[in-house]
Amino acid sequence: MRVSGFDWDDGNRAKCQKHGLSVAEIEAVFENNPRVAPDLKHSVAEDRLIAIGRTNTGRPIFVAFTLRTMNQRHFIRPVSVRYMHAKEVAAYEKESATTED
Repeated sequence: MRVSGFDWDDGNRAKCQKHGLSVAEIEAVFENNPRVAPDLKHSVAEDRLIAIGRTNTGRPIFVAFTLRTMNQRHFIRPVSVRYMHAKEVAAYEKESATTED
């Protein structure tokens, strides 16, 4: 699926930025080939996905998001973001090393 951009409004921008991440940092995660998986636990009202990746400065980030379609174009709508915890980073690094071999 080709994504045309991001769907931001005051609600999701404020919620995402409360963890100290800028919109540019959040969007950069998607430019840096994140791992994406379904978020089955939170997909009640709409399909949710999670992305795990890094900002342009290398900080590991967790992003919960959904895809929205408007005018036949697809947009990423971040729902929640945060820096990854140390255990999550270790697991991410271990998985990255395994998939690169």
